[in-house]
Amino acid sequence: MQNKRASRQVRAGKVLIGGGAPITVQSMLNKPAHDTRANVLQAQALEQAGCEIIRVAVPDAASVPLVAALKEAVKIPVVADIHFDYKLALESIAAGVDKIRLNPGNIGDKSRVKAVANACAAKNIPIRIGVNSGSVNAEQLSKFGGPTPAAMVESALEHVRLLEENDFGDIVVSIKSSNVADMVSSYEIIAEKCDYPLHLGVTEAGTARTGLIKSSAGLGALLLKGIGDTVRVSMTEDPMEEVRAGLDILRALGLRKDSPMIISCPTCGRTQVDLIELAKQVEARLAGCKKPITVAVMGCIVNGPGEAREADIGIAAGSGKAAVFKKGVHIRTVDESVVVDALMEEIEQM
Repeated sequence: MQNKRASRQVRAGKVLIGGGAPITVQSMLNKPAHDTRANVLQAQALEQAGCEIIRVAVPDAASVPLVAALKEAVKIPVVADIHFDYKLALESIAAGVDKIRLNPGNIGDKSRVKAVANACAAKNIPIRIGVNSGSVNAEQLSKFGGPTPAAMVESALEHVRLLEENDFGDIVVSIKSSNVADMVSSYEIIAEKCDYPLHLGVTEAGTARTGLIKSSAGLGALLLKGIGDTVRVSMTEDPMEEVRAGLDILRALGLRKDSPMIISCPTCGRTQVDLIELAKQVEARLAGCKKPITVAVMGCIVNGPGEAREADIGIAAGSGKAAVFKKGVHIRTVDESVVVDALMEEIEQM
């Protein structure tokens, strides 16, 4: 993994973004904007699941009170998602929001941009500029022949300049596309052109399975290069799945070490145990564990310990028996029916 890209640092509530701060996972509420109770309950569930920044759509003045309700209900930062109407941004700021998502070029003349920039500056509230393949203007589309990475980057930097003209620099930038290759290229380009923190995401990524695959590919490619400061996994699914996926991607990359990492073999003709079920049982039992250990679940008692010797602890089962091993060294043999219990006993003592 390459060194982390150097960037400025902004603060949303108590959460730092960029400047060497840990990469955060965020999601967006999807309940009707006027249903305060449903949004509050969903926000609380997301916070409990590990979401670190939460965004909510503010489509009209009637939905602004939701910002204050969320601030009362959760401890994580609340981001107001604003499109076109700068007054909604000002009202959300007055309601106590921690961050604004807005494209300055879409809210009218420069006096409106100045009003929002000044209001955010007065309360140390950052602004995220969010560009995607559907928000590139006609001039840029013509210049670049479509919503190419270069077009999206120019669009983002145009919005950035509008804020910089008002001496505002607490900016986070996102350039999303549903095309993974374009998304990766866009972030690579803008990472060289500015030092603002970057919010990563593959937009409109699809349902749970497709969204996870596309997001893993796009986010992984960038994070392994040290690019990215906060992430959202977009899915046509319950936002809880977005949070779980985001956390799991960071864990898989070694960027989040707050729970066990399970490794398990894909099975073959030598497997003499229902390894799929066994691995699921281990995963379920480890759901609440916070130990940053690697746990191996292997289906071959002959080769398993050797293949997973780098695991902190593991099991290898077959023919009714199972071996428990640590760092590839066998420590005990138990009946296959109680191997998960034996594994958990050993983990509890670690």
